[in-house]
Amino acid sequence: MLYLCSMNATKTPSILIIYTGGTIGMTENPETGALMNFDFEKFQLYVPELKRFPYHIDSYTFNPPIDSSDMEPKYWVKMTQVIADNYDQYDGFVVLHGTDTMAFTASALSFTLENLAKPVIITGAQLPISKLRTDGRENLLTSIEIAAARDANGMPMVPEVCIFFENKLLRGNRTTKINAEGFNAFRSFNYPSLADAGIRIKFDSILIRRPNPYLPLKPHYSFGTGIFILTLFPGIQREYVDVVMQMKNLRALVIKTYGSGNAPQKPWLFEKLKELDSRGVILVNITQCSQGSVEMRRYETGLQLLQAGAVNGYDGTLEGTVTKLMFLLGQDYTKEEILKQLNTSLAGEITLPED
Repeated sequence: MLYLCSMNATKTPSILIIYTGGTIGMTENPETGALMNFDFEKFQLYVPELKRFPYHIDSYTFNPPIDSSDMEPKYWVKMTQVIADNYDQYDGFVVLHGTDTMAFTASALSFTLENLAKPVIITGAQLPISKLRTDGRENLLTSIEIAAARDANGMPMVPEVCIFFENKLLRGNRTTKINAEGFNAFRSFNYPSLADAGIRIKFDSILIRRPNPYLPLKPHYSFGTGIFILTLFPGIQREYVDVVMQMKNLRALVIKTYGSGNAPQKPWLFEKLKELDSRGVILVNITQCSQGSVEMRRYETGLQLLQAGAVNGYDGTLEGTVTKLMFLLGQDYTKEEILKQLNTSLAGEITLPED
């Protein structure tokens, strides 16, 4: 069950906080010292600044809250449903989420919320909000301010699914968690930050996507399965790939390659990938490098993957590529249609080469 509770009762802009779980909403058990979720209605006791916002702020809480490590597509569907059901009542949304799978969730929502014209800002914390040194307080307050921000024409400043963390607003489907201990937990290697929060929040309007605000939101509620990630490494053996070949219901294989999309020139590897392609399995080539793009025509070691049937993953993140595949596999598409969509930027998740 989910419940809705009002935290403030002022005029617009109206913001809905969706608490899914995660460290930001946890407190210490005084007996065991273990972190546990607490009643979100008490959240404002730790963040009294919420009352100072000139916004109408409501909260919507997952019951029970979901640990980030337990995140699954069914919860992305639930988040999509909550946003869609409340879309007309609120000007922006702030999703509180655990950090471990936050980038997967941000990527997934960017695809399920087609024609999104309002901010969906996802944030969390490395320390619970109840801690004195928590990063959660600033992350939350700034995320709310960004979700409510309007330009001179009264339009939302950031009508996208984003992650805000440690003073940076990042496009959600371009983001990866890079730090398990530091407050600067997220990075967008292949796309600049959309805003930087200092004394003032400075938005880079040129980088922000601007969908047609008059198109209705088109939510999607289906994700496909049958995806496997094959990470190449020096000395990879035939038996390792044979395990992949024998997987039942395999529908898509994400190949994490070297550099600009290169793989060892092993005839058996080429033949096995070609066989998967002939079986209807979708092959997507993404680089193991944090920064840069796949260019399979640059070297023979990359060209062989193109000849085996692999589609270019460009500069997409692992999180963005996996969730995009899950999204596309959940629709009633043929393989040819999915390949076409993979070569299309649906929500700013990849940079396509200029013609």
